Amino acid sequence: MKKLFSAIYLIAVLLCGWLLARHHGVPDFLLPSPLAVLEALWLHRQLLAHHALYTLAEIVLALLLGVGTGVTLAVLMAGSQTLRRVLFPLVTASQAIPVFALAPLLVLWLGFGIASKVVVAALIVFFPLCLSLFDGLCRTPSGWLELAGTLNPSRARVFWHVRWPAALPQFFSGLQMAVVLAPIGVVIGEWVGASEGLGYLMMQSNARLETATSFAALLLLLMLALLLSGGVALLRKKFLWHST
Repeated sequence: MKKLFSAIYLIAVLLCGWLLARHHGVPDFLLPSPLAVLEALWLHRQLLAHHALYTLAEIVLALLLGVGTGVTLAVLMAGSQTLRRVLFPLVTASQAIPVFALAPLLVLWLGFGIASKVVVAALIVFFPLCLSLFDGLCRTPSGWLELAGTLNPSRARVFWHVRWPAALPQFFSGLQMAVVLAPIGVVIGEWVGASEGLGYLMMQSNARLETATSFAALLLLLMLALLLSGGVALLRKKFLWHST
């Protein structure tokens, strides 16, 4: 309910700012009216749906790649002191590299297809999730580990029954951030070079001064981000409830 209220509040604030800007005489080619955007959304519904599905597929693939890689690396660093000394400085230092600046290179190397957009978004997703989960795995309460140690369990059992449940809040915090960042990464890749997707449609619409269509694509992108964020919130509520 809190997430739903936050989403409604965000939409209401954006709509008020939009109407206020329109009231002060911002021209249509810069900021179309909400009615014009809704009209474009209806008139170009098939085109928008096609590009939205393409972007959604890129987002899902990016999340699978970024989350899978992030979880794997976080678990390896938390489980091995040697890997932690080798990999953690590299992961931390790599955050300083602007992924946005790498997008043109990735498009050049991987082409204008789906791969370059997926890799750009996966890189953006990877760092917050990996470091958040790693921090959670390293902060398991010592009392939990001491109590588990009295049963002489294997390292695998300690991990799955003690350390992983203790790290779930940090994991879902990282995942919540990841699903918000993934659409941004995908659209940046589409802006740099693509032949399909909402980002591509926005660029083409702007070039033809079809601003209402561009705003309709942006609205769909916002809806995708909110739906993904809401899905993660539901998963968080379900798994954290059972873990406690």
